[in-house]
Amino acid sequence: MRFQTELVPARLIRRYKRFLADCRLTDGREVVAHCANPGSMMGLAVAGSKIWLEPNDDPKKKLKFGWRLVDHENGHFTGVDTALPNRAVKAALQAREIEALAEYTTVRPEVKYGGNSRIDFLLSANNLPDAYVEVKSVTLSRTAELAEFPDSVTARGAKHLGELAKVAASGHRAILLYLVQRTDCTHVAMADDIDPTYAAAHAAATLAGVETLCIGTHISPQAVTLAAPLVLGRPAS
Repeated sequence: MRFQTELVPARLIRRYKRFLADCRLTDGREVVAHCANPGSMMGLAVAGSKIWLEPNDDPKKKLKFGWRLVDHENGHFTGVDTALPNRAVKAALQAREIEALAEYTTVRPEVKYGGNSRIDFLLSANNLPDAYVEVKSVTLSRTAELAEFPDSVTARGAKHLGELAKVAASGHRAILLYLVQRTDCTHVAMADDIDPTYAAAHAAATLAGVETLCIGTHISPQAVTLAAPLVLGRPAS
């Protein structure tokens, strides 16, 4: 997914109220940017970090900048917009670019299922079981090459795993797709010290037949696109 407008570099002053960030542009101006990320953003909201903002001239929007990337200044980036993964995955599904799901010809977003839940994508095709795909954005990394999920306690995430387990038991495919919005990771694991309930729910869902896909991303100030699959599990020490 290409950014709609050219990103501009800035330095983070502080993130607050979850959805707001004070930033300093390269010309010295201080601006408030919208932060489209309700999570803890552990390790990413460090004062002084180089970040990239997307400006907008939409008169309906109160804030004229959106925080999109953290630039680690070593050639690697992290995407912080949690709305972007669904858009990127939708485009990849429609283009049949995700190998494990390439046989599906119909992609329906935001379909109701289970107990008052919505699945991110419901895939269908002739002679194939329906595939229910839940997408999670992964941005946490505390160990070299390892991305972890979640970065804070998520009762909603555990609920989704329970719903997916029921889908798998009914004979359909149930898929948890972790999209890693970092370019410096090769493996993905559950952050069981942060949310042991979620980690246990993931283990139980796996036993129930829920599939886990881990996919990396190519990230630059121009675009975020899907990259190669990543390994589920921790790197060998």
